[in-house]
Amino acid sequence: MQRPQEYISSRQNPTVMLTASLAERKYRNRHGLFRIDGKKLLIEALDAAMSPVAVLLRESSAQALCEEIGDRTLPADCRGAVLSDAVFDRLSEEHSPEGVIAVCRKPASLHLSVSGEEDLLAGVPEGRVFMLESVRDPGNLGTAIRSARAFGVDTLILSADCADLYHPRVLRAAMGTLFSQRVVIAEDFPAAVRAMRSRGRVLAAALDREAVRLDALDKRANDVIIVGNEGHGISPQTLAAADACIFIPMACGVESLNAGVAASVLMWELAHG
Repeated sequence: MQRPQEYISSRQNPTVMLTASLAERKYRNRHGLFRIDGKKLLIEALDAAMSPVAVLLRESSAQALCEEIGDRTLPADCRGAVLSDAVFDRLSEEHSPEGVIAVCRKPASLHLSVSGEEDLLAGVPEGRVFMLESVRDPGNLGTAIRSARAFGVDTLILSADCADLYHPRVLRAAMGTLFSQRVVIAEDFPAAVRAMRSRGRVLAAALDREAVRLDALDKRANDVIIVGNEGHGISPQTLAAADACIFIPMACGVESLNAGVAASVLMWELAHG
């Protein structure tokens, strides 16, 4: 990547101020943009054709970063700039900044929100589907996204109250997989469950009197599994909409797994059923 010619030394620069505002969800939603901090995530974004609108480099690291990014090129409409170390360090959200921050457009065709059952079915192609309800910890959500890509989940369906897809901790935990993972956010999650039941069986990961052990489940190719909130599990409305409950058998004395780990185990089982 060529070193940008523009140099910025003021925190009042409009691009710097816009980038800083993207630390908050309301501004990410308002502008349809999100920021990524770090060299690896930028490389993953460029390789996934995410089309950044701005790439900002720390002055003392700029030349080395350009060489490490290699022959990748920025889109023609992307603004590249070198920031003074003081301005960059104030802008960075990392404890040990790698020296690069990028601003990208939200990929509307890959990550979309839907409101009704028909819209959901239209937005979810045939393939392996997994659902997450009220997973509010960004690290857990990022872990689930990374596992979804690893284990061949074609579409993740999230309830609208899950952590923000573009939260910095989600991006870090997902390790770039968010840039190629299809995600559908369902405004009415129980309705989404009912919609998916028109294609196959929907199973809720929950302890219930009639819940089936995962290792005793007769797995089917079109099964969909739901994992719920870290503390409260799956809502009664969603449980009522599902076909049945399943649970992951564990050693005595262990109450539960966190949502990211539970989702990963279940995704692996679906992939190898």
